[in-house]
Amino acid sequence: MKSTVAIIAVFVILVGSATFPSPASAQTPEPAAQLDDIVVQARRSGAPMWTVTRGDSTLILVGAITGIPRDLSWRPEELEAAAARSDQILSPQEGRASVTDLLRVIWRARTIGLMPQGQTTADYLTPEYQARLEAIMAADRNQDWRTRSLLFVGFDLMQDKAGYTGRRGGEDAMDVIRRAARRARVPVRPVGTVRGDELVDSLITAPQTAHVPCVEAAIAAAERGPDAARERAEDWRALRVADVVASPIDRALNQCWPWGDPEIAPQLRQQWAAAIETAMISPGVTMGVAPIRLLADEGGVLDALVARGFEVVGPEWK
Repeated sequence: MKSTVAIIAVFVILVGSATFPSPASAQTPEPAAQLDDIVVQARRSGAPMWTVTRGDSTLILVGAITGIPRDLSWRPEELEAAAARSDQILSPQEGRASVTDLLRVIWRARTIGLMPQGQTTADYLTPEYQARLEAIMAADRNQDWRTRSLLFVGFDLMQDKAGYTGRRGGEDAMDVIRRAARRARVPVRPVGTVRGDELVDSLITAPQTAHVPCVEAAIAAAERGPDAARERAEDWRALRVADVVASPIDRALNQCWPWGDPEIAPQLRQQWAAAIETAMISPGVTMGVAPIRLLADEGGVLDALVARGFEVVGPEWK
């Protein structure tokens, strides 16, 4: 029963988060116009934030994370002000699931949540990683983790051992922005959607081998202990962007479903790339609240802007 509830929760939340935990790169098509009239500025705040201006079009990019400890405070004033002066705000993607999709998840709960009959984590992890996992789980009297799906082993390691709380954490950038947008009556819409049947298929059909990178990265996060999430959040609050992206939790989120899924992840990247390109040719101010890895990882949005001739000023991301 506990496994079924966990599976349903993961499906409904769609990590998104979202935030959707982020890709390593996001490419945008080359614009037809000249780039010498485009300036990218960065504004310092309690959250990493960059402003891109081109003529009468302005794009504010916010690097967001989830899993901020509830007792960790940060300064949202600059973020609130930026949201209030925006004409529209783009939030992370949403999963659009039907009742049928949810019933499929419940019906296939064992397939999604457990190993194939007679198999354990040792059948998929290398002896080195299995030994590291054994060491992490040594104090756990319940040995059910050995036969759980590697996808859920990865999630459990991040949550139970590395302190990552996901959307159950304290107030994050998206929470602040939604509240400011309501007060200022600024429309908020997801940058894109993913169909529920595609999400279900990805959960049901992915072989255990597809989740090995997720577990390996989650093991590294768990080895840092319960302070891993706090250290990451403190780096984010202090605008140490490169340290956030390099944190073991962010690396794990980048390897785990849905951002680690070979079918879903390209959709997420393309939706953000298209939205950013559209914002750059649309009059007014558009704010985009994206996973920080999407913006600042190697070959990500900020690197792409530099490659296209933009001048980027603000929080360092390398």
